[in-house]
Amino acid sequence: MTTDAKQDPAKTPPPPSDPAKRGVLDRYFGITKAGSTLPREIRAGLTTFLAMSYIVFVNPDVLSNAIVIPGVDNVFTQLIMTTCLAAAVGSLVMGIVARYPFAQAPGMGLNAFFAFTVVLSMGYTWEAALAAVFISGALFVLLSVIGARRAIVQALPLTLKLAITAGIGAFLAFLGMKNASIIVADEATFVALGDMRSAPVWLALFGLMLTAVLMKLRVTGAILWGILASTAVAIVSRAAVYTGPDGLVPFQGFADGIVGLPMWPSDLAFQMDFHHLLRGENLVVGMLTVVLTFFVVDFFDATGTLTGLAQRAGYLDSDGNMPRAKTVFSMDGLAAMTGALLGTSTTTAYVESAAGVEEGGRTGLTAVTTGVLFLASMFFWPLIGAVPGAATAPALILVGALMMAGVKNVAWGDIGEALPAFLTVVAMPFTFSIANGVSLGIISYAVIKLCSGRVKEASWLLYLLAALLLARYIWLS
Repeated sequence: MTTDAKQDPAKTPPPPSDPAKRGVLDRYFGITKAGSTLPREIRAGLTTFLAMSYIVFVNPDVLSNAIVIPGVDNVFTQLIMTTCLAAAVGSLVMGIVARYPFAQAPGMGLNAFFAFTVVLSMGYTWEAALAAVFISGALFVLLSVIGARRAIVQALPLTLKLAITAGIGAFLAFLGMKNASIIVADEATFVALGDMRSAPVWLALFGLMLTAVLMKLRVTGAILWGILASTAVAIVSRAAVYTGPDGLVPFQGFADGIVGLPMWPSDLAFQMDFHHLLRGENLVVGMLTVVLTFFVVDFFDATGTLTGLAQRAGYLDSDGNMPRAKTVFSMDGLAAMTGALLGTSTTTAYVESAAGVEEGGRTGLTAVTTGVLFLASMFFWPLIGAVPGAATAPALILVGALMMAGVKNVAWGDIGEALPAFLTVVAMPFTFSIANGVSLGIISYAVIKLCSGRVKEASWLLYLLAALLLARYIWLS
């Protein structure tokens, strides 16, 4: 457990009990051993689900730009089903097999690369793009099984591990403020303060203050209660915080009920086209550009996310290593392969899992709960639309603030430690990419050590990673 968790009375482990008297779930997931409880794990899973439930609609919205099937008019609905299935399977394997509280779903950014770059710009079919995702997932599993991903994590110095956690926090806060329109795009300054009189902003600020007060009062389930209370206010007040065809609109009710019959995504599942991806003139481009980009971006995105979440959850040991790392990373790769089989872009660990971790989730039961809720979403997906982005934004902002705590242990007086940590933290929100933050941190750390004559202070693997990442930026850019 982290130092912060030990000092928090709300997270004090319950008294030890006789293992024989504990339930099957408790014994399998090690709930009591982790200092948690069954209700807390389920509540954390629900919190994680609510924080990332937007993907049920956003992923289909992105992929539908590229996945067009002549004669099929329900592609969007099938994409909803595929998204729910991929998120469910990814979260369940992470929870049941790896027994970590980290949920998985089709990743934002990678789905845009899939749709707008690989399919619409480079001219690949969406079936070939799925084949590229599958191959990259297989590479994840291979490197995880042979221990390469674990070795990379172990090669990262403690400074970068602390910075990765803080950078994810900054990224979460930026994402939350963006979802609430507290910050908006601006042609002159790139970003600017949004309209503070708009409904999404005041709803998010209401939720932020309410949740902060509840957390200060140590109310159990503060983050979850904040999300639910904000949603209730949005519905009752008829605030224009829901996305409509022509902009933000008030809650439109459940015109078709809250239950919708699920369907098997028959036109999307098992449609990978390896022949088109790897044929003649496409072989070099397909393998070295498309597959490599999917692989590199998700590799460092997921590796950074999992490392940061594990640090926040108190899983890292005194040397900064993650228990069962090989299994955790293998499940990440398996999720990517499964997502491709089901017909969606890369499925990966979700940074929003930090909301569940902060709610007290410490075992795989948290991820299992999230996975089950994604399965239920195939029946109750109309109900998910009642939770606006402005209601979940406060959770992301608050969790982001809490994840910044680790940077106090960075040696800020040593520029060789301070600059890589700083670049890691700020690059994640500034470039909207966890992978870029991790990459810039590694490259700058290696260059400073190498050029200042302190080569032996870093692992040889770190220098190799820095060289490969630098080559990737030069070549793929």
